[in-house]
Amino acid sequence: MVFPKPASESDLFNLNSNFAFHYATNSLPRFSMPENTMPKEVAYQNIHDELQLDANPKLNLASFVTTSMEEECNKLIMESINKNYVDMDEYPVTTELHNRCVNMIARLFNAEIGENESAIGAGTVGSSEAIMLAGLAFKKKWQNKRKAEGKPYNKPNMVTGANVQVCWEKFARYFEVELREVKVREGYYVMDPAKAVDMVDENTICVAAILGSTYNGEFEDVKLLNDLLLEKNKQTGWDTPIHVDAASGGFIAPFLYPELEWDFRLPLVKSINVSGHKYGLVYAGIGWVIWRTKEDLPEDLVFHINYLGADQPTFTLNFSKGSSQIIAQYYQLIRLGQEGYRSIMQNCRENAMVLKEGLEKTGCFNILSKDNGVPVVAFSLKDRSQHDEFKISAMLRRRGWIVPAYPMPPAAQHINVLRVVVRAEFSRTLAERLVFDIKNVLNELDKLCPKYNAKMNDIVKDEKAMDDGSGIKKSALDAQREIIAQESNKRQKILAA
Repeated sequence: MVFPKPASESDLFNLNSNFAFHYATNSLPRFSMPENTMPKEVAYQNIHDELQLDANPKLNLASFVTTSMEEECNKLIMESINKNYVDMDEYPVTTELHNRCVNMIARLFNAEIGENESAIGAGTVGSSEAIMLAGLAFKKKWQNKRKAEGKPYNKPNMVTGANVQVCWEKFARYFEVELREVKVREGYYVMDPAKAVDMVDENTICVAAILGSTYNGEFEDVKLLNDLLLEKNKQTGWDTPIHVDAASGGFIAPFLYPELEWDFRLPLVKSINVSGHKYGLVYAGIGWVIWRTKEDLPEDLVFHINYLGADQPTFTLNFSKGSSQIIAQYYQLIRLGQEGYRSIMQNCRENAMVLKEGLEKTGCFNILSKDNGVPVVAFSLKDRSQHDEFKISAMLRRRGWIVPAYPMPPAAQHINVLRVVVRAEFSRTLAERLVFDIKNVLNELDKLCPKYNAKMNDIVKDEKAMDDGSGIKKSALDAQREIIAQESNKRQKILAA
């Protein structure tokens, strides 16, 4: 007779089940590196499982950043993920692809370059680094001119709208430039060009215009700003330039609004930044900055490094960075072409219109975004007496949607906004579903709030102590707490249904 061999601990490990390991009952390290190793399958499974608690990127409507690419591009990314872009001599083809991207984007923005001439620009880690580089170029050029004229050069300033992204404030603080912000106002949530020009003086290194405000997607009037600034420069003898922060709109305007003058067609626009990881349709981690001419990028900011095998001109805030996103950007540019980008941007705009129209039909919202701009739908409640935008945002989060709620910039901060960014991967079906879920959230809040408010009003009218029948007196505050608890329980039951 053959007796079965008793299972040993080593046999359990041969089960090839991650859940048979003792790690399944242990917490992952949080503060100190563990002393011992861990099987690769277990490490993967534990991290994978914990990451499931993150939101679904496709339903993250707060973000402008691309969350989906074709499998062929994903393969290229993985094949190049171990290449350090800065090793230009070792990876000359990657460097060539970077330069091709710069040339294509510069021509998309109507840069003044010949047919076979190379454009001036750089790939960056998003628009934040691009803005830092553009700002440094303006500051250095202004300082060089002031030094040559024998004038003080220690108090540079720049003019923007109060609606700018925080990276502009970071640039001003990090590099000691005074930031002069044009305040927005109710009904006008972008920079007023006339007020911006009024703030310009001889120490202004540039005026920054936003092609696609982060608050409502609106394009600022770069053409009017250019014309007003030309006139002021003519009167004063200054040559104050313009930078266009086209982080969101740079890959939209050329395809949806080709006649709109905002780029290098305007003589005072000296540099433009754009986020490849937004409507450039690449995963997070890639931006671009383009200069009008070589003279607009001071040579003393460019470093020439040769210890890796060849002379490498570089103008970046960092050194090492991955090549994957640069290669992915080139893939998108040649894969889609102008036809593909135009089609995708048109789809985004149409889906934004579907969402906007659905919200308007509810009769509950004011639409604060514009039809012509980045495909963003920004909206606020007409009546906030029962509930506010933050409650709607929280309720939508329970359904998987991430729709941010936030106040407008100073001078209009009393207005709260909900904002939906319509990206390429946001389909018509999702747009219709979001409208449906917003309607349901409004219905739920309407059912909860009147009952709560009616009971609260009764309590306010009757401040006398109440008897619950047991001889124990309850104060009005106690009663309020009971009502809150009751309504909270009802709300949880509705959400669980």
